[in-house]
Amino acid sequence: MRLFLTDYTDEELKTCVENAYGKGKFDCAGRAPVTDLGAMQVLELWHGPTSAFKDMALQLLPQLMSTALKKTGEQDNVLILVATSGDTGKAALEGFRDVDQISIMVFYPEGGVSRIQQLQMLTQEGKNVNVTAVRGNFDDAQSGVKVIFANQAFNEQLAEKGVKLSSANSINWGRLVPQIVYYFSAYADLCKAGRIKAGEEINFTVPTGNFGNILAGFYAKQMGLPVHKLICASNANNVLTDFLQTGRYDRNRAFYKTITPSMDILISSNLERLLYHVTGDKAQVAGWMAELNKSGSYEVDVKTRGIIKETFWADWVDDAATKKCIQQVYMQHKYVLDTHTAVAYQVAENYRHATHDEHVMVVASTASPYKFNGSVLDALQAETAGLDEFALLDKLQELNDNPIPAGLAALKTKEVLHKGVCDKDKMNEAVMNFIAR
Repeated sequence: MRLFLTDYTDEELKTCVENAYGKGKFDCAGRAPVTDLGAMQVLELWHGPTSAFKDMALQLLPQLMSTALKKTGEQDNVLILVATSGDTGKAALEGFRDVDQISIMVFYPEGGVSRIQQLQMLTQEGKNVNVTAVRGNFDDAQSGVKVIFANQAFNEQLAEKGVKLSSANSINWGRLVPQIVYYFSAYADLCKAGRIKAGEEINFTVPTGNFGNILAGFYAKQMGLPVHKLICASNANNVLTDFLQTGRYDRNRAFYKTITPSMDILISSNLERLLYHVTGDKAQVAGWMAELNKSGSYEVDVKTRGIIKETFWADWVDDAATKKCIQQVYMQHKYVLDTHTAVAYQVAENYRHATHDEHVMVVASTASPYKFNGSVLDALQAETAGLDEFALLDKLQELNDNPIPAGLAALKTKEVLHKGVCDKDKMNEAVMNFIAR
C-alpha cells in the first residue's frame, strides 16, 4: 500500500495494518483464505467482524484517517457520511466506532437490506455513531449523500461548527487501496497451494454493485498481477451487464428488490473511475456523467468500449438461478454460498460455458451465508416456517460446516439503539440533528 500512500511512513502503515487486522478481529489466520471447490476457487472475504468483504477495507480506513488527522494537525472534527446497500454501513460503523475526532452517520434504504444487516446497524454501539433509514432505495440514499457533499452552503454551515465531511463509501480512495491487496494474496495463496504456477494468468468473477470491488481487481491487473479476465456478475438490476456488453449505460429502468440486496444498485459510482483510466480524458468522462445526471443514460465511443472488453466480461442471473446455484453447490461440495457469491459463481459458470476459457477461476465471496440466512435456507429447501432470524441462524448452522459468526450470534441480546427515519430530501436535516446532539 505504500506505493499509493506515499505520505505515510513505513512505521505508520505497519501500525495501521496491525490495528486493523490483528488482535483477533478476523476469525481465521489467513484473513482472506481461498477454498478449493474443484472448478472454482472461492476467495472468502467475510472473515472479519461484520461478516462481509467490506471489513477488508473498513477496518483499515479508520486507522489511516486517524493517523492522517494527527499528522496534519487538523483541529476540526470529521463526519463520515455513508450510504449503504447493507454491508458497508455495519463495517464502517464498526471500524469508526469511538475513534477520536471522527463521527459517522450511516443512511440505508428503509426495507432495502436484510433483517440481519438491519439489526447489525440498529444495535451499533458507540458514542460517535448514528444510523438513519431513508424512505427510498439505495440510489436515493447514495445520491442524497453526494448532494450533501456538493452543497457548498451546507458545508459552510458545518465548517462554522468545526465539522468537515468525508466518506467511507468506495468513492473514497482509502476504500479501494486495501481491496487491491487481496487479489495479490489470493494469487500468492494459489501459487503456494500448487494450483497455479507463478506468472500464470487467472480469472476473477466478482459480484458487483457499485463497481469498487472489481475496480480494485483492475488496479491489481494494472500493477502487474497476471489477470486474464475480470468477470462482472450482476443480479436483475443489470445496468452494468448492459453497459459492459453494449457500451450504453442506462439507469432508466425498473428497480428490483432481490435476494442480493447489496447489489440492488442502478448508479455504479466507481465506473466513472474506470472510464477515466481507459480514456485519460477528464472532460469526456465529465460529459458522460453530466449526461447520466441529466437524462439517466450515456453511451461511450467504440474505442473505449473495445478497450474495456479486453479485460471485462459481464453477465447477470435472476433470483431463481441464484437459488438453484446455492442448492447445486451444496449438493456437490457441501459448501454454503451466500446469495451474492452465488450470483458470481453462476456467472463464472456461464462465462466458462460461453467462452471455453480454461484459466483458473477465482470467485470473490463477499458475505457469510449467515447474513442472508432466510434466502439461503429457502434455496436449500429447508423448513423455516415460524422461525425468527435467530432460529434461522441455528437452522443454517445445522447445514454449514462454518460456525455462526460471533458478531451475528450476539445480535440476539442486543438493544436497538437507532430508530431514525427521514425522507430522501431531508437527509441534510438529519445530519444537522446528529451534529447538534
